[in-house]
Amino acid sequence: MNNWQEQIEINPNVCHGKPCIKGTRIMVSVILDNLAEGLTLAEIVEDYPPLTVENVRSAIAYAAALVREEELLPLRQG
Repeated sequence: MNNWQEQIEINPNVCHGKPCIKGTRIMVSVILDNLAEGLTLAEIVEDYPPLTVENVRSAIAYAAALVREEELLPLRQG
């Protein structure tokens, strides 16, 4: 299993505290949005040169960990 904790950080002084890849301002949500649009891992890494394939996999693993949480709240519409 991917050890996403080593690659994802939440810092209130970076991107308003949104989860980002450590050492960058690339938010996990940006990576997931690109995946949802159909981009491959290689295409995302090409579009965002600071990223590695392992960073992208860490973003996916982080999202999976969030979904496994015991209490899920409905998303806001909009």
